[in-house]
Amino acid sequence: RALSPRPAVAVRCQEGQLAVTVRRDLFGTGRPVRAAELSLGTASCPPLSPNPAQAFVTFVAALHECGSTLQVTSDSLIYRTTLFYKPTHSGNPLIVRATPAEVPIECHYPRRSNVSSGAVHPTWAPFHSTVAAEEQLRFSLRLMDDQWSRERLSNGFQLGDSLRFQADVTSEGHVPLRLFVDQCVATATPDRSSSPRYAFIDLGGCLVDSRAEDTGSAFVSPRPRPESLRFLVDAFKFAGDVGNLLYISCHLRVSPAAQAPNPWNKACSFSKASGLWAPLEGTAAICSCCDTGICPSP
Repeated sequence: RALSPRPAVAVRCQEGQLAVTVRRDLFGTGRPVRAAELSLGTASCPPLSPNPAQAFVTFVAALHECGSTLQVTSDSLIYRTTLFYKPTHSGNPLIVRATPAEVPIECHYPRRSNVSSGAVHPTWAPFHSTVAAEEQLRFSLRLMDDQWSRERLSNGFQLGDSLRFQADVTSEGHVPLRLFVDQCVATATPDRSSSPRYAFIDLGGCLVDSRAEDTGSAFVSPRPRPESLRFLVDAFKFAGDVGNLLYISCHLRVSPAAQAPNPWNKACSFSKASGLWAPLEGTAAICSCCDTGICPSP
């Protein structure tokens, strides 16, 4: 009988072979996948010669072909294989526009009954859902007034003032998050890689400016909430710079709020009273790399 056009992947388990029909609009985004990007099993079996005008791509293979595996149970023979979607690069090799996917497929043959068939639920999330989730995270970095009550109206400072930064992330329908600042860089031009360049937060959350003499730079404890982080930095300028203008760029990251801070998710300030690095949260061990200058990557 004809296959329903609704399933993204449909399977027919026959006496000696299986037939897999894949909808070209695999992710339901309206953007059809290429037949050449689909293969069956670890042997990468190609589909039947596709007709570009058809909305489906079909694979037909013997049960033991394409790298399938067999499991024998007390009452069933189970043949397993996998449908692979491996998107090719777009015209720009630096970007990707699709996510690889794997769909496990099983054919169950009762040892004393009729043949049954079905596809296991895919293990991937549709691409459009992934994009929607990413778009729900909104990061911000603001200069605040002396009471931390609102955004500062002026961005002008005198040497001796303190710059009050507040970083935030907002999300919709996401698990609770904790925000961190990996790095903050000050430059004399909008190009964050230009020279002179001063990284006052570095090494995945070490506020290195707090170790300089006669500074009160520090992360502010406690946080207003897990998804918000405040820190103070004493005003500075580049030696010999007559422009008196700084550009500040920061890299923000989040982790699940339930996950304890660690060496790559941390907020560490140097305490001049104790002569040691102190974490905003977690144990002192997570700040040890602020001294060595070699911090692990996530």
